[in-house]
Amino acid sequence: MRQKIIDKSIGLFDRKGFTETSIQDIVDELEVTKGTFYYYFKSKQELLRDIHLGFIEYLLKHQEVIISDDSKDSRTKLHDAIYMIIHSIKHRKQSARIFFREMRNLGPEYLEQNVEKRDQFRKNLQGLIEEGISKGEFQSDLNADMITRGILGVTNWSYYWFNPEGSVSDEELAHIYLEMILNGINKKD
Repeated sequence: MRQKIIDKSIGLFDRKGFTETSIQDIVDELEVTKGTFYYYFKSKQELLRDIHLGFIEYLLKHQEVIISDDSKDSRTKLHDAIYMIIHSIKHRKQSARIFFREMRNLGPEYLEQNVEKRDQFRKNLQGLIEEGISKGEFQSDLNADMITRGILGVTNWSYYWFNPEGSVSDEELAHIYLEMILNGINKKD
């Protein structure tokens, strides 16, 4: 039941927004009582925190597998990390939109865990960029922090507009992003 509450709430929060969705809306969708809700969650804020944690922990787990693969160079790992983010849109688009849009609705007691994990995701990606710089795979004069934030800006915004069933596949979009990041858009001589 706990997972059903989470799943139903993700759809409601995505459609209506967190503040506009009441606990009554959630229990009505599930055809259960408020007591059922409160058995699993102390508050709507706690539910939102768990939705956020579920999403970021999913990404962190997959990111760790990519980054720890010593058989791949930094460019391949960067491609795989970008692809993982874009590919997750197909199955986690609503969770991602809630993660980015509704974080402002988390109170301080719930926000801290999410911010720590979000920052860890960014630091892991930055470590990958720094690794590529130190190995001579990327330019040596890059500001790894700003490059990392730029990559995350490009990929994270994709949750709002990218349709994995559209004319560009998730693999193609990951390749486009990687080429843009590594080679820019200048005409090649």
